Amino acid sequence: MLLIDAANVVGSRPSGWWRDRPKAAKDLVERVRAAKGAGRLTEPVVAVLEGAARRGVDEGVADGVRIVHALGSGDDALVGLATESTEPVTLVTADRELRRRAESVGAEVVGPQWLYSQLDG
Repeated sequence: MLLIDAANVVGSRPSGWWRDRPKAAKDLVERVRAAKGAGRLTEPVVAVLEGAARRGVDEGVADGVRIVHALGSGDDALVGLATESTEPVTLVTADRELRRRAESVGAEVVGPQWLYSQLDG
């Protein structure tokens, strides 16, 4: 499973995302869905949204991408999903503490630039 820390990925590029967090989340998810549809992302894909970003994309599954709205800490939701998974997990984040927590439950961790390289084709 490819697990995406959406807030961290969006925040990794100074694109003005802070002015409209819901739109930034929507834009990222649209790109992830397009990459999934084009076969550049093959594993099950789950993106976790938190805070205001949740207003940008409805929770649920569409175009092969599952959106989860974190009700509290996004990091806690990500670690929970990694812990519960019965398949290998690759987490996309640059957050060092989240990386440590995810690796402690067996997840592999890659940075946002890895994901952007997949999205950009």
